[in-house]
Amino acid sequence: MDATRLPGTARPDQVVAHVDMDCFYAACEQRRKPELSGEPLVVGMGYEDGETHGAVATASYEAREYGVESAMAISEALERLPRRADADGDADTGIYRPVDLDYYESVAAEVKTILHAESDTVREVSIDEAYLDITDAVGWDGAAAWASDLRATIESEVGVVASVGVAPTMSAAKVASDREKPDGLVVVEPGDVREFFADLPVDEVHGVGPVTARQLADLGIETAGGLARADPEVLESRFGERGREIWRYARGEDTREVTPRGDPKSLSRESAFTEAVEAIEEKERKVTTLAAAVADRAHRKEARYQTIGIKVVEPPFDVHTRARSLPGPVADADLVESIALDLLSEFAERPVRKLGVRVSNLDFSGGEQASLGGFGDGSETAETAANGSPADASASTPEGQASLTAFDGTESNGDTDSAATSDDGVDDTDGQASLGDFG
Repeated sequence: MDATRLPGTARPDQVVAHVDMDCFYAACEQRRKPELSGEPLVVGMGYEDGETHGAVATASYEAREYGVESAMAISEALERLPRRADADGDADTGIYRPVDLDYYESVAAEVKTILHAESDTVREVSIDEAYLDITDAVGWDGAAAWASDLRATIESEVGVVASVGVAPTMSAAKVASDREKPDGLVVVEPGDVREFFADLPVDEVHGVGPVTARQLADLGIETAGGLARADPEVLESRFGERGREIWRYARGEDTREVTPRGDPKSLSRESAFTEAVEAIEEKERKVTTLAAAVADRAHRKEARYQTIGIKVVEPPFDVHTRARSLPGPVADADLVESIALDLLSEFAERPVRKLGVRVSNLDFSGGEQASLGGFGDGSETAETAANGSPADASASTPEGQASLTAFDGTESNGDTDSAATSDDGVDDTDGQASLGDFG
């Protein structure tokens, strides 16, 4: 079916990408300690080393082969996969780690900076997933190549793996991203959505959790195709309006558009070097380019900014931030460059693998620009190490604090979801439990 005649979508030519990080908490632990790669690894919420309480937040694919699943009690996980320290190095043992959310958020921030560099329309729905509208930036002709490049960029620059689904609707894109995990890429073009869904188990339809799937099975509906052929009035009488909604999703109909959440709190750009760089000239060129890009983006969004900062990543993944605040909001590209370069001078002789520039404390009121008199009195400095802990607690604002809104370029409005539950309330398809489950 031609895209211009595709029914049930927000726009005829809409292209939506859903990016979902694979076993994200486990992947973060493996990034921090590469020797854990390929090992059966369990990350537990409410778990402490050597203990048996808590629940599984996520498990690596190697651990899942032993039947370890998200939300499972740690005590049960230990029965299926004994802790290596307790089993004298036996082959069929696993490694258990407690959740370190600060660190995971700092890694997520790096991923989401890349996503915001790819599209001006990004909707973050959890710590490890987001939707992007790439209609204007990429289109259908370049969607597959774009998604492949995006996955490669995330893996090379951040050190974690993402699966990407591309489809004409948000619901189909989410299902597509889960089809070939881990490290998957699935593109469902306009006109192919119904066929894509037809033979899928019904619990893979967006919005259908385990309880609903069992209730649908009682009605004789076990596949997405069966759900699409069902009587919508019967579904509505059984499930309310949600019944008609999942029926539409199974038919490939979804009129939602990718919408960010309110005005951004910050804007940033980051870029990695192929290899760690020590020459100050190369670093300055990179920062100059990034500063211009950030200032231009702020100009296009008609945003002024009161804080200008940089991010410096030293090998392997040691993250530092520096920032300076002004007396009031301004819009001055030259000033962004000047302050960014000044902040960079501290790292003149240190090896650097990635640099970023950020403007924050944004103002969209269009009021009078602040005077820069007394500029030096408003400076701030803070630092964040790779574990996300502020190194300088005396800073007047937490510029070095690692969080999804600290230096991620996510343009967040501060409305964050629980760590692994999307904004539609559907269980995370990668098996990573919501932290809210263990509160």
